[in-house]
Amino acid sequence: MSSMEVVAPYDGSTIDQVPTAGEQEIDAALTAAYALFRNRRKWLPVFERVAILERAAELMTEQHDELAVQAAREGGKPLIDSKAEVTRAIDGVRIAAEIIRSEAGEVIPMQTTAAGAQRIAMTQLEPVGVVVAVSAFNHPLNLIVHQVAAAVAAGCPVIVKPADDTPLSCRSFVEILHQAGLPAAWCQFVLPENLSLAERLVTDLRVGFFSFIGSARVGWMLRSKLAPGTRCALEHGGAAPLILAADADLEVAVPAIAKGGFYHAGQVCVSVQRVFAERPIADKFAQQLVAQAQELVVGDPTVEETEVGPLIRPREVDRVDEWVRDAARSGATQLCGGQRIGHQCYAPTVLVEPPSDARVSCEEIFGPVVCIYAYDDLDDAFERANALPFAFQAAVFTANIDTAMAVFRNIDASAVMVNDHTAFRVDGMPFAGLRQSGLGVGGIPHTIHDMQIRKMLVVKSPAL
Repeated sequence: MSSMEVVAPYDGSTIDQVPTAGEQEIDAALTAAYALFRNRRKWLPVFERVAILERAAELMTEQHDELAVQAAREGGKPLIDSKAEVTRAIDGVRIAAEIIRSEAGEVIPMQTTAAGAQRIAMTQLEPVGVVVAVSAFNHPLNLIVHQVAAAVAAGCPVIVKPADDTPLSCRSFVEILHQAGLPAAWCQFVLPENLSLAERLVTDLRVGFFSFIGSARVGWMLRSKLAPGTRCALEHGGAAPLILAADADLEVAVPAIAKGGFYHAGQVCVSVQRVFAERPIADKFAQQLVAQAQELVVGDPTVEETEVGPLIRPREVDRVDEWVRDAARSGATQLCGGQRIGHQCYAPTVLVEPPSDARVSCEEIFGPVVCIYAYDDLDDAFERANALPFAFQAAVFTANIDTAMAVFRNIDASAVMVNDHTAFRVDGMPFAGLRQSGLGVGGIPHTIHDMQIRKMLVVKSPAL
C-alpha cells in the first residue's frame, strides 16, 4: 500500500506517513457506504446518533490540547488559534446532536381545499444518501466537523477526503467517532492516491450528496461532473470587502481588522482583503494598521506567542510575494511587509491603492495582505466593492445606524458584520458564498438540513 508524507509547513519536517487509497479501496469504501444506505434496517436511529456525537464531544474535550498541537503542526495555524478551533469543533459536534434531538418533520395543511378533504399529511426526515466530503487545509479539524458531524447527525454514511496537506486532524476525528460507537463503515477516511481517483470518488453514481470546501476552480469543475441526482454544496472564497466610515472608532476597528486580515496568515475564505476607508481617516487608519501589523509575532505555529504562522506551501509564499510585487510595480504604495520571513512565512503586508486590475484587488490572495482604498462617496465604495464575481461576507465600521443599514442593503454579501471584521463566524450561523463564491448554505444546522430529505406521508380516511 502506498502512503503520503505529511510535513509541517513551518519547517518542512516530516510529521507522519498516511496510507493512500487506490482504485480498489475507493470502490470498497463506496460499496460499503452504499450498502448501508440501501439497507434501511441498519439505519442508525436518532437516539444512537445523539449518543455517539455526545460521546465524541467528550473524547475531543479529553484530547483538546493534543488535537490543537496536531492541527497547528500540520496546518500552520498558530497554537492560540488552533486551540480556539478545537473548542469550536467540540461545540460543533454538540450543535449537531442538539439539532437532531430537537428537529423533526411537519404537519402539512390538507383541509384548505375540497381536494384535501378526508386527508392528513406529515413529513419525516430521512438521510439523502451517501455523503462524500472533500475538505480544505485551513481549518483541518473544524471544517471536517462541519461536514462529517453533520452527515452523521443526518444519518448518512460518509466518506471523507481531507486536504492532502492536513489529513491528520481528519483522521483523528474519524477515529474519535469510531471510539464513540459509530460503526466504521458509517464514516470512512480516504486519501486517494491521485486526483483522478479523487474525481472518481466524487462523481460515482452511488453518491447522494457532495460537500466541498476549497478552491472555486476545483469545486465548480467537480460539480459539472457529478452524477445525475447528486446534490451538492460548495464553499469557496472571495476577496472580502470592509467599509470603514469616517465616524468609525479606530480603537475598535484597527485591532479587529488586523485580526481579520492577518489571522492564519490570511488563509481564510472570508479574510479581510479590501478595506474601503472614507478619505478623511484613510491615512490615519493605514498608519495605525501598519503599526499593529509590524508588532505581530510571526513564526513557529506551535509556540504560544506566535500570532501569524506560515503559509501552507512554499509555492504559496512565492505566489503571494509575486502578487505583492506586481501591485507595487503597478502603482500601489507598500506601507509594510512585502517580504519573506524564512522560507515559509510572509510578513503581514499593507498596500494602499493597488490598481483595480491588480491581482491583489480582484482575486482572493489567501495570504497576509490587506489593501486600503480611499473613498469620498459611499456609492463609489459600493460599486468598487461589488465589482468582483465573488460575494461572501462583508463588514462595516461606523457609529451611524443609517450608514450600517446602507451597507447592509447595498453591498453584495450573504452576511454583513457591523463593527466587526469580515471573518467573524459562529458555527450555527448560515455561511454562504454567493455567485462564484459557492453554492448552498453552510453552517452545521443548514448542512444537516441539506443532507436530509423531507419524506411526506398522506393518509386518506373517511373518518377524517
